[in-house]
Amino acid sequence: MRGAAILWALLIFLHTAGAATAQSAPCGGPFPDFVDGLKREAERRGLDPATVERFFANVRQDPDVIRADRRQGVFQLPFVEFSRRLISQNRIENGRRNAQRHAAVFDRIEREIGVPRGILLSFWAFETDYGAVQGDYNTRDALVTLSHDCRRPGLFRPQVFAAIELYAQGDLDPDGTTGAWAGEIGMVQMLPRDILEHGTDGDGDGRVSLKTSPPDALLSGAKMLESLGWRANEPWLQEITVPRGFDWALSGLEGTRPVSEWAALGVRGRNAPLGPGALQASVIAPQGRLGPIFLAYPNFNVLFEWNQSFVYVTTAAYFATRLEGAPIYDAGTPEPGLSGDRMKALQRKLAGMGHDVGGVDGILGAKTRIAVREVQARLGLPADGWPTPALLDRL
Repeated sequence: MRGAAILWALLIFLHTAGAATAQSAPCGGPFPDFVDGLKREAERRGLDPATVERFFANVRQDPDVIRADRRQGVFQLPFVEFSRRLISQNRIENGRRNAQRHAAVFDRIEREIGVPRGILLSFWAFETDYGAVQGDYNTRDALVTLSHDCRRPGLFRPQVFAAIELYAQGDLDPDGTTGAWAGEIGMVQMLPRDILEHGTDGDGDGRVSLKTSPPDALLSGAKMLESLGWRANEPWLQEITVPRGFDWALSGLEGTRPVSEWAALGVRGRNAPLGPGALQASVIAPQGRLGPIFLAYPNFNVLFEWNQSFVYVTTAAYFATRLEGAPIYDAGTPEPGLSGDRMKALQRKLAGMGHDVGGVDGILGAKTRIAVREVQARLGLPADGWPTPALLDRL
């Protein structure tokens, strides 16, 4: 689900913002006192006091939400293993069936917004298995619990007030609405504020029903992607090959250049021609130069606004290409990676050398990849950003 994925993996931005967040959004302390503070703030925001009281009447702190928030092991998996876990033949077949079943909705979205069906089907699959598994955590309790927890209150506190607004509009039942552990609701897992801003009635019944109406959920998800900067009718990810002797120091999401320049360097599409030459793009190798290699276009970066995990976004983007007809990637023979504990050891070592790794968490995030690439270049190794036991031993 998007909740489990997106909010386990807000690792980069939220780690650095944590201290300031804690000051700007009070957290912790006795739970009843904290709830009273939320009520006062809701009223200061102009929300009806009686509505606020009813919203919080039966609120409770949910320890299961905190336990779910602390689980991050799945994001320590390398790309090939992670993608093989998420992409099953059943998900592919169900994706194709849903593409046919809701063809009119997808046609409308592609015509009016320019978000391709593969992208929406991919997130629909990964977040809720096409609506089958939407989560059974009470949405209000989850949001209030995570607002009280001092790890990321600045992310969740505004969602509480958005949930109150949804309640006032008749679109959320404080005691009955359920979803993901991090407060997302519906088939494509949207937070309350996203629903307020982008929720769309796709089936024309006068309601926005993200839990039960695929047209509502898909159109709302597309509107959100559009607001995040999705560029209509442009590619997002493409499997490529690179020539022998390719300079891996040029790779990584920060190594952006026009497609025409990549072509001049010998980059080729593995299964189809490269995108328009003027488009900016980056060469990414999720498991190093010996594993799958992709060209990431500007729309790929937009997906990080939906979910901050590199391995999740790459897998979702790749799955979207599969649903649109691309063949299975060439897995290659990647070098062994690092376990969670050894990844933490590497991150500590890199941090001690002055690199910003975004936190010692055992997850190969964007900042750790950049630091690895810099160290590899300094040691005269192929700078593909993939940390191996050999690299850790060298350090």
